[in-house]
Amino acid sequence: MSSFSISSGHHTLYGTKDNLVDQDFNWHCYNNFNNHQKKGNNMSQCDVTEAGVPLNSPAFLSWRKLQLSRAKLKASSKTSALLSGFAMVAMVEMQISEDSTVPEGMLIAFAICTTLLVAVHMLALMISTCILPNIDAVCNLHSVSLVHEAPHERLHWYIETAWAFSTLLGLLLFLAEIAILCWVKFYDISKYAAWSAVIMLIPVLVIFLAFAIHFYQSMVAHKYEVTVSGIRQLELLKEQIEAGDLERTNGLLLNTSGTQIV
Repeated sequence: MSSFSISSGHHTLYGTKDNLVDQDFNWHCYNNFNNHQKKGNNMSQCDVTEAGVPLNSPAFLSWRKLQLSRAKLKASSKTSALLSGFAMVAMVEMQISEDSTVPEGMLIAFAICTTLLVAVHMLALMISTCILPNIDAVCNLHSVSLVHEAPHERLHWYIETAWAFSTLLGLLLFLAEIAILCWVKFYDISKYAAWSAVIMLIPVLVIFLAFAIHFYQSMVAHKYEVTVSGIRQLELLKEQIEAGDLERTNGLLLNTSGTQIV
């Protein structure tokens, strides 16, 4: 793969044929930013970060996804470790006498719910524990150019699975665990207390499901708006790049004597 540099006037392109598009994009952003500065504007269509990376570049968008994946994995690991620990303590500390009148079906439901709760959270915790160090290693370098070394794109579905198991399925199982635990704990003492606990958890479960549905719809709507806005910016950027290419081509023809190709 051959490398080259093209110098013309005040501008120089470095790189290979594979990254010529990125270099051309950065060149256009630089020119567009300078033109806006000359006109007295503070912002341009190609905003850049402190490191000089355009906000619309694929590398920066991937960096944002990396930070989001990192936050999800951290939340999943903490939540799963906490709730699975509560479930284990509840199962160990539960004392059931031989003459208990608790229905056998309720005891079976308690055993199944506790096992599923611990298993789901342990799966989410295992995924988070395995993936998070590889993401942290790249995030701690604070370099957008190294974002391709993180496995967040390839392991996207595993990250989403851990997030769903920890925050959605795991919390639903935890609410069911509380209801069954209250029933098993208070059934021999007072059936009214057992029923009261179950009745109180019903509106909580409804509110939880309503929030989950509303949150999902809001996120989908927000993602749609962001996507539409990004498409509009890309269309505008395409027009500006085409205009810049035409202007640069005319400048190269006028300054042929100053062009050097290595």
